[in-house]
Amino acid sequence: MSLGWAESAAEVEVGMANLFTKVLKVHQWVYENSGGVLGHRLLFGNPTLLLRTTGRQTGQVRTSALTYGRDGDDYLVTASNGGSPRPPGWLANVKAKAECEIQVGRKRVPVVARATYPDDADYARRWAIVDTVNQGRYSDYQKMTKRPIAVVVLTPVS
Repeated sequence: MSLGWAESAAEVEVGMANLFTKVLKVHQWVYENSGGVLGHRLLFGNPTLLLRTTGRQTGQVRTSALTYGRDGDDYLVTASNGGSPRPPGWLANVKAKAECEIQVGRKRVPVVARATYPDDADYARRWAIVDTVNQGRYSDYQKMTKRPIAVVVLTPVS
């Protein structure tokens, strides 16, 4: 039994989501394999960093390409997972082990990660920074999920 247009629209939406996921994976691959020469502002012109965490279950290094904002010396990333009801896996990793590394362009920086939520006094200000960098997409993602989306503060270790 075919639902006609509605079925086709749903299939198109799933196909677009899959395509976007593949584009993100290619972007990360280019960023990593070029040593950071390419990838910092490749996708939509957004500044992008590579976050390297330690897998909380495997102990293996996990890398995620994330749009970021700056708050003084700190880097800010958002655990949006595209508005999914589930947070991204890297968030659980940084909660389990806050010491991690970022790569911004070719520069690698050791950082300590701290997840912040709406009850944090600086959350709204930090949210505005990252949401502006990402052209309001994070506000759209927040509307898609009931969970509060964390803004993760990445503080360089001196």
